[in-house]
Amino acid sequence: MSATLPPLPYEYNALEPHIIEEIMKLHHTKHHQAYVNNLNAAEENYAKAVSPTQKIALQAAIKFNGGGHINHSLFWKNLAPDASKGGIGGVLKDGPLKQAIDKDFGSVENLKNEVNTQTAAIQGSGWGWVVYNPKNKRVEVATTANQDPVLGSIPLIGIDIWEHAFYLQYKNDKVTYLKAIWNVINWQEAEQRYLEASK
Repeated sequence: MSATLPPLPYEYNALEPHIIEEIMKLHHTKHHQAYVNNLNAAEENYAKAVSPTQKIALQAAIKFNGGGHINHSLFWKNLAPDASKGGIGGVLKDGPLKQAIDKDFGSVENLKNEVNTQTAAIQGSGWGWVVYNPKNKRVEVATTANQDPVLGSIPLIGIDIWEHAFYLQYKNDKVTYLKAIWNVINWQEAEQRYLEASK
């Protein structure tokens, strides 16, 4: 079955002023669409490949574009308009996820600071993550390079630190972008993932 570009659950301008419409439109219709197209092409070629060498040669493209598709599909759901637009972005109500964060990090602010510190330190492109580790049953912070997806833990929140996610608005100021994005994080979505992962 071919991968397809998922529709956004909000308008392209819904996350302003934190993420401008131009970024959202380009990010979704150009960058994510390219991962979908390239993944489908790589999988089609893999299905036709007859030698192990041909199959091995395609694995990097499948990993990169497949990861890009997985990560971005999660990313769009991770975001929501902020309260000034009548949305739920940036609001974490008291509940199981907040309690887990308080237990594991001391406070939500401590978690945000840890995510921002680790994500800003990524050399080149990648992702910052809030994950649930099923082995130790803790909320943790992780990073992945390039478009590598999270493996071994369950992603609750993903933050894209590729330049295409912020450069048109924030230029090379990753730190300000990372502070701003918390205003549009969909904590309800993150909590739903947490509840499913921690059953």
